[in-house]
Amino acid sequence: MRSFFRLFNRFMLWMWHNGMGAYINAWPPVTGRIMVLTTHGRKSGLSRQTPVNYAEIDGDIFCTAGFGAVSDWYRNILKDSKVEVWLPDDRRWSGRAEEVEAGPQRLVWLRTVLQNSGFAAFVAGINPYSIKDDRLEKACRDYRLIRIKKSIAP
Repeated sequence: MRSFFRLFNRFMLWMWHNGMGAYINAWPPVTGRIMVLTTHGRKSGLSRQTPVNYAEIDGDIFCTAGFGAVSDWYRNILKDSKVEVWLPDDRRWSGRAEEVEAGPQRLVWLRTVLQNSGFAAFVAGINPYSIKDDRLEKACRDYRLIRIKKSIAP
């Protein structure tokens, strides 16, 4: 599954860089809401871009590493929390990423991201619209929920 998404992500980045990011997001119930997240490689320090599903909530961006702690982009933000968000409407901004490990809103935010992921949640065996909270928590125990807050310019 991871190999499929790795290949699919390359195709999505190619589309994004050729001005077709909005088209990828044209049918959210199927393709999901996708943005490009730029991190800095934890070993190389080079910029790395990854398309990820997201939800914009109260001005912050939330996304999840569905493959958990082995996701390269997730491991990159643990090393360097500075990221760039590139949204489908071509807005770009810098921010700081932080993991949401607990709290009363975590499951609500995670469910929203999964609802915005189109087919991806269903491929993982999760119906984010009908699954009960306790089953969602169990199904997503390895998922990492990330909150990205805009950096305030000096």
